[in-house]
Amino acid sequence: MMENNVNKSIHCSVQSCAFNNIEQGYCKLDSIKVGTHEANPTEKKCTDCESFKLKNCSSCM
Repeated sequence: MMENNVNKSIHCSVQSCAFNNIEQGYCKLDSIKVGTHEANPTEKKCTDCESFKLKNCSSCM
């Protein structure tokens, strides 16, 4: 599924994420983990990409 260092099944527009291929608009990961910060999520804004890693962040390891 990975083609040219992107996963064409995962679209991404978060330019501050280390896994985003900005030029193509796709994620570089094979898969992502989606979670929530709400007890009972009812809207899109209640969900989170738990695979997110801030680009160029040395203390994020």
